[in-house]
Amino acid sequence: MTISSLSLSNFRNHLKRKFTFSLNTTIIIGKNTSGKTNLIEAIYFLSIGKSNRAGQDVQVITFGEELARIKGELKAEGENIVLEMVLTTGEVMGIKTPLKKFTVNDVSRRSLDFIGTLKSVLFWPEHMELVTDSPSLRRHYLDSVLVQVDREYRRTILSYERALRQRNRLLEYIKENKAHRHQLLFWDQLLIRQGNYITKIREEYINFINDFKLPQMEDLGVKYQVFYDKSIISITRLDQYREAEIGASVTLIGPQRDDMIFRIKKNEEYFDLSNYGSRGEQRLAVLWLKLAELAFIESKTSEEPVLLLDDIFSELDHEHREIIFGMIGNQQSIVTVTDRHLIPERYYKEAKVIELD
Repeated sequence: MTISSLSLSNFRNHLKRKFTFSLNTTIIIGKNTSGKTNLIEAIYFLSIGKSNRAGQDVQVITFGEELARIKGELKAEGENIVLEMVLTTGEVMGIKTPLKKFTVNDVSRRSLDFIGTLKSVLFWPEHMELVTDSPSLRRHYLDSVLVQVDREYRRTILSYERALRQRNRLLEYIKENKAHRHQLLFWDQLLIRQGNYITKIREEYINFINDFKLPQMEDLGVKYQVFYDKSIISITRLDQYREAEIGASVTLIGPQRDDMIFRIKKNEEYFDLSNYGSRGEQRLAVLWLKLAELAFIESKTSEEPVLLLDDIFSELDHEHREIIFGMIGNQQSIVTVTDRHLIPERYYKEAKVIELD
């Protein structure tokens, strides 16, 4: 599936714009304040149903406006599909409205049935910190991939997060002697069932990553591994942490505490890449991860995802750029750069070029 056009209304600095894309490669050139990243964010919004940048989706609405629209026209085996999201502040013209509305071909859809229609792989500068940044960034990364390929995962993660909020509230009531401990049983069983499914699907993806081979790594004699540091949730462990959870009013175990740790093999042993890897080795690991992600989505859906490369070339040295250049053109690719010269001229010959002021 490919995206042929994107229309934006009141989305960050794009008050009313329409962009059309090549079915192969589109290169978007512009300075840092021109809205390149906002355009990429909007496309990815259509894939995962939320912003990859904003703490709250309402933050993408142009200041002073009440709603924003993102509309994408897709092509899939001769079929035309129109995805549209309407984001609001919660009130439009004095009338209370949903914060988000999803439609497919002008028919309202639940987020569950909207997300994953357009599959995409995003690679932007923040991903360079996946190795060294906080576990929450890595958990968000895992979810952004898996919601696109597994409908049951989408349903389960939403349900789990709602149940987690309810259980945490109940823990607080118990601490304040406003509720009884036996009321935890329902939420415990729900979280165990849903949490185990989330763990299972995350583990499958991480196993796929570890089996993925990148020729450039083998040429350099570099081998990486992703260790899944999973927080198992079970009756036994919940009982074990019961007093601490009531004291903190927070659920202390479960997939919301998961992490994925990058490791590098040196002298026949694996070491934590964040502590023992050079900056170049850490960046190569992220490239390996992104290529594995492309392959994973295609293997799960039999569709080539759209590749979104947002201003990453300035973060990479020549050798690592060449790996990325090898990705361009294998599927629809939409690439942003601040400096035209960061991409070799040969890629411009068959690409559509959009210049933003």
